[in-house]
Amino acid sequence: MTEPIICAQAVEKFYVQPDGNRIEVVAPVDLDVEPGKIITLLGPSGCGKSTLLRILTGLSKPSSGQVLWHGQPITSQNAGVSIVFQSFALFPWLTVLDNVEAPLEARGVPAVERHKRALRILDTVGLDGFESAYPKELSGGMKQRVGFARALVVEPEVLFMDEPFSALDVLTAENLRNELLELWISKKMPTSAIFIVTHNIEEAVLLADRVIVLGRNPARVRADFPIELPHLRDRKSPRFVELVDYIYKIMTQPDLALPAPGATAAAQKPARQKYQMIPHARVGGIAGLLELLQDRGGKEDLYRLAEDLILDAEDLLPIVEASVLLGFATLKEGDVEITPEGTRFAEADILTRKILFRTAALKNIMILQQIDSVLHAKTDHSIPQDFFYDILDEHFSQDEVERQFETAMNWGRYAEIFDFDRESHRLVLAEPVSEPHSPTTTPVQS
Repeated sequence: MTEPIICAQAVEKFYVQPDGNRIEVVAPVDLDVEPGKIITLLGPSGCGKSTLLRILTGLSKPSSGQVLWHGQPITSQNAGVSIVFQSFALFPWLTVLDNVEAPLEARGVPAVERHKRALRILDTVGLDGFESAYPKELSGGMKQRVGFARALVVEPEVLFMDEPFSALDVLTAENLRNELLELWISKKMPTSAIFIVTHNIEEAVLLADRVIVLGRNPARVRADFPIELPHLRDRKSPRFVELVDYIYKIMTQPDLALPAPGATAAAQKPARQKYQMIPHARVGGIAGLLELLQDRGGKEDLYRLAEDLILDAEDLLPIVEASVLLGFATLKEGDVEITPEGTRFAEADILTRKILFRTAALKNIMILQQIDSVLHAKTDHSIPQDFFYDILDEHFSQDEVERQFETAMNWGRYAEIFDFDRESHRLVLAEPVSEPHSPTTTPVQS
């Protein structure tokens, strides 16, 4: 058996709050990076993918556990790795050649040697002739090629890539993926392994020899399995479609424990979440999905739906998850199907939709149940927003608290569960919308 280059042993990341409570971002994870493989790490937005990448590279220390490099503990930033970032991260005042030489200069490589190596790698990634150009003169795809060249010029043993294609248009991203594969297959890259963080499921199956899928809150390994398909891969082949569909199931059904089709590794059953996480979807997106399902006979394959809508999983999955959480849809075997309540919502007028959404939200969404209960209990029917921030802060990171509260605000105000006074930063019990055909009294605005 080949010895791994990097071995993460029970690595965990958590942050201690002032009151002593811990917010766990990454649950204890065991993970190896083997030579000769492209590994892709998938997971929902905000689940901890980039945090885990930083731990594996030595940029961030785990709160517990350890990371080994060829069997030895990593004690500082690892000189044997380099990273390609999503945002290009080029120095705008330096030329292409100077940008590529920068990491070599930082390592003390003599000028003549670093110049030769930079020119050689620029030729490899197809930037010959652009050595004197500045970043502002380059397209997005060319900027990312500079990022590739800068990462490869140090001849890393493991190349890490953090969503390297997500800032590019569809065609440019596809071209760069193909070029990356060509360099890898032809062994023109001075690297032994590639580790790619992505949210794009098709991209993962196109590139990877092994796929790892993370769950969230906290990050944990949901599935880890090989992709035993030869490069270059046909997106329309039954096996490719089967693998993509399987990953959709894993990412959209938190409690699913299902072995990858044909794989030897089995998905791990996760621990239940400590606190319900609301998918970050707006009401308009939920309504649009339900209308689309209704138009298509009430049922659609997730993979096909994403393809037809030209949406990444990052955009589609939260909308699907929100619809399921509200009871407007169900997920089974990779298909999303509208429920009778979802059908009522899709066919309803604007006023009735508010009533149906309010009923569903108060039945299924914990934070909205809590807000509604507290507002009814208070004599003045109002409460500071910080009260609910503090509740969420016990379970989520600060960024996630902001996202959870924003989504709860969007849903709660649409459903007329509460109003929000921006001057006092207080939530105020709203006058709920009435049934369309029942007598109504217009409330006096305060």
